[in-house]
Amino acid sequence: MPGRTPPPPKELPHVTLWRLRRNPLRRRSDLVQAWMGLGLVLAALAATPAAMFLAGDASYHHYSRTARHQAATRHHITATLAEDARRHPEPASAEARKTRYPTKVRFTGPDGHTRTATTDVRPALPRGSTVRVWVGTDGKLTDPPMGPGQVRSRAMGTAILAALGVHATAAAAYGAVGRLVQRRNLAAWDTAWAETAPRWTTSP
Repeated sequence: MPGRTPPPPKELPHVTLWRLRRNPLRRRSDLVQAWMGLGLVLAALAATPAAMFLAGDASYHHYSRTARHQAATRHHITATLAEDARRHPEPASAEARKTRYPTKVRFTGPDGHTRTATTDVRPALPRGSTVRVWVGTDGKLTDPPMGPGQVRSRAMGTAILAALGVHATAAAAYGAVGRLVQRRNLAAWDTAWAETAPRWTTSP
């Protein structure tokens, strides 16, 4: 019928990996860029497991040494609250059981001197209550030594970052190649147009 929109084609042309497909519009630079991209993908896939293992293994040994050093230089001691801890607005709630408030405490450092510092304690603890804290060789409150789970999670995080770094490097390299190819194509187009333009602009 006149004016009726024709139905869409049943099959659309294949454009996947068009740079690798033989066609009259493909340039040599397109083929070079395609093979370069394919090579970078294969290189990234091959390098990723090695990068993850090397980075993860180095990170695991580093954090294991750090954990051993922390265990040897940090001490778990008893401290006494020097003031009442804040009360939670909802004392019986689940949030209250997880909340900790900064409170001033007194403790004896490794050098035998009494010190005062602030640490997080459970709500509503009265003055004079005791809590367990970690102290370093410098006499200051510190975090507990890293445990095996923390060491493993940090090593795994480093391995994942290494994998992302490999893929980011490959993507950056492909982008640089693409820019070089584009510049070369533009230069070739300028040269071709310089030869063709006079035929279109010159009057007979």
